[in-house]
Amino acid sequence: MFPRLPVKNRARHLLTVLFGSVWLTACATAQSSSPAAHSLDAERAAFRQAWDVASREGGDSWRPLASGLHDYPLYPYLPFAALQHDIRQVDLATVQAYLQKYPGLIPADDLRREFLEELARRKDWAGFRTLYRPGINLTLACDALQAGLADGKKLDFQRDLAQLWSHPSLPGACDPVLQAAHDQGLLTNARLWSRIDDAVDAGRGGTVAELAAWLPAHQAETARKLALALRNPAAAAKAATDWPDTPRLRRAAAIAIRRLAYRDTDSADSAWQKLHTRFRFTPAQRDDILHALALYHAADFDPGSLARLIALPAAAQSDATRAWRVRLALAKQDWAAVLAAIQAMPPEQQDDGQWRYFRARALGELGQANAAQSVYRALAQQATYYGFLAADRIGAPYAICPQQPPHEPQRERALLDMPGLERAFELYAVNLPRYARSEWNRALRDSDSTTRQLAAELAHSKGWYDRAVFTFSHGDMLHYYDLRFPLARQDGLVAQARQAGIDPAWAYGILRSESAWVTDAQSGADARGLMQLLPSTAAAVARRNGLAWSGGDSLYDPAVNITLGTRHLAELAARFGNAPWLASAAYNAGSAKVRQWVEARGQLTPDVFIATMPYKETREYVARVMAFSVIYDWRLHGNVAPMSSRMPAYVDPPDTPAAMIAAPAQPARKSVVCPTDQTPAPASSVARPASSGTVQP
Repeated sequence: MFPRLPVKNRARHLLTVLFGSVWLTACATAQSSSPAAHSLDAERAAFRQAWDVASREGGDSWRPLASGLHDYPLYPYLPFAALQHDIRQVDLATVQAYLQKYPGLIPADDLRREFLEELARRKDWAGFRTLYRPGINLTLACDALQAGLADGKKLDFQRDLAQLWSHPSLPGACDPVLQAAHDQGLLTNARLWSRIDDAVDAGRGGTVAELAAWLPAHQAETARKLALALRNPAAAAKAATDWPDTPRLRRAAAIAIRRLAYRDTDSADSAWQKLHTRFRFTPAQRDDILHALALYHAADFDPGSLARLIALPAAAQSDATRAWRVRLALAKQDWAAVLAAIQAMPPEQQDDGQWRYFRARALGELGQANAAQSVYRALAQQATYYGFLAADRIGAPYAICPQQPPHEPQRERALLDMPGLERAFELYAVNLPRYARSEWNRALRDSDSTTRQLAAELAHSKGWYDRAVFTFSHGDMLHYYDLRFPLARQDGLVAQARQAGIDPAWAYGILRSESAWVTDAQSGADARGLMQLLPSTAAAVARRNGLAWSGGDSLYDPAVNITLGTRHLAELAARFGNAPWLASAAYNAGSAKVRQWVEARGQLTPDVFIATMPYKETREYVARVMAFSVIYDWRLHGNVAPMSSRMPAYVDPPDTPAAMIAAPAQPARKSVVCPTDQTPAPASSVARPASSGTVQP
């Protein structure tokens, strides 16, 4: 681990090691161990400096900084960055010159796309036609049609619109084209309804409302009712009591009830009672409505919801309703009902590890200990959340069988000679991961699985961990634990977790679940970086802990992200009685929601509580974090704290200051074996520095 440094210097040190780059500090180049490394480090530092200037200022001010970089593989990205900055002023000839000089490169493709968008904004259709190539995106496809319309060309539906018409939603650039098609009489009622039906299937109420305007008045009103059902199901369900029973309005009423069930099950029940006799719903529509009502009543744990699930017609059942039948029985701790619900599942669903585990739990609670032990023993052979829980139930060691990928040095050397991969690795080294991923995907898009695996292993050896995480995600490759669960000690996580007072293995499990090691990850809710922190949350954590805070973009710095993420975890752990499983749920779903669940079902054992959390995402998230924590614990130490120690019964500490909450006593650690030979599963990385490259099992 690197020593404790001030935040600014620690971030600099971390990024220098993590990305294999020394461009962040001038002195780092002096640390190179060979002339070749020194030269590459210098090129990276110069490139990054030139890139920053080109991206920020455009023009030619970057060129003196790049005077020695013409042979560096990333050089084409520098004029691209400058042209991208100057896109509003640049002319067609300049862009064409770049495209001719760097044909087929990703920055050339990006520049073509962005300049085409600029030409469309300028309404420079002559220049647009010169540069346009089909198949880039829907916006430019519609811009190209606009260019033709500007020349007085007529649209042909099959040639120009048929493919666009199949998309349930189109960008705004298509609006003038669709208007022209309407004016030409190409948008017949049949074609409009075909697209409306597709949009309804896709839940695109806005598209339905837009298309309604081109229908005859009586048909337009029907389309608007379909749009209302998608956008405001409560209003649609209320209005439907006055609708005639036509096929399309019947569909709108069914949609309204189903969607209302998600938001307000009682109102949906009331609407169903009023509308099921008014409309002659098809059997499929009726089953869909009954399915939605039963499912969402169950997720709300409403009285009578278990009986409602049991009474569902077979055609209205699904894996989700059958699973909720088990969850409701678990919440009631009615073990006979749990067993009956699992036995009512089809065989392939019963075989899921979750239901095998709870079948064993039910058998044990019902006094059938031998049968329960048999199920636990079989399940304990799996390195999964439920496999680890089963092993704890019978006092067995955890079953982890690490493997390593085949070593093919000749093919690995050949991969390093691929220009696209070389650019990908360099882009990652200079901290441009988005472009690195694009180069990676293009370089390997036609490759076989073996080549992709070798490339992922090479990326891992260079500190680009997420490539292996995503590549080794199925089949026998799941046993490549060293590659799938990297111990990037240079990231400071272990030291930061210990300073925060939390288990490093748990922090690693959160990080791995949140971002899969994608350093620049950003969610739709604007959670950022390795531990997916919201800027508002990070700012509050920094303030409470007296840590420096320099804005949301600093969360893409792994050192900053991990420092704040581990403190946030520590605060959640204190808030939820030092129960990592509950703190993990709060990390995913929010503290307020988890507090509601605790107040409603806090008396349940942790394994049952997790299985009955209403949110599917959170159930799966907590199970994943707990399993990943076990694997990281093994990777760090060679043995493991039991899963049960991470899942203590919750005790509410409402009046206890967070700093005074006692950490639980350290449990006896468990061994990890490979069941094929019952020998300890090696965790050889424990004694090896991460800088040595790919860790072998």
